Amino acid sequence: QVQLVESGGGLVQSGGSLRLSCVASKIIFSIYDMGWYRQAPGKQRELVAAITRSGSTNYANSVKGRFTISRDNAKNTVYLQMNSLKPEDTAVYYCNADGGVRVLWGQGTQVTVSS
Repeated sequence: QVQLVESGGGLVQSGGSLRLSCVASKIIFSIYDMGWYRQAPGKQRELVAAITRSGSTNYANSVKGRFTISRDNAKNTVYLQMNSLKPEDTAVYYCNADGGVRVLWGQGTQVTVSS
């Protein structure tokens, strides 16, 4: 079964760090562009960070300098290192795999940042 499984979310104090992981199964991971999105209560889902199959990265302005996306094709895994977390980073974080014709989503992992 094709799936994306996120992990690494949790509760952290403001200024703290978390690392999210997303493991993909049953896909040719290396040909997919990967991304992390988030959705806070009452808000639309937004792109946080993306990494192309060639390794180019893109970040939302709100997380530039604090978050880092990376991928390990040998492990079929994409990571999101989140530093200097703020309460406004609180959201459900979703992993996304974009293969052009096929787009996949994970089930989401909750990140809560307390002030």
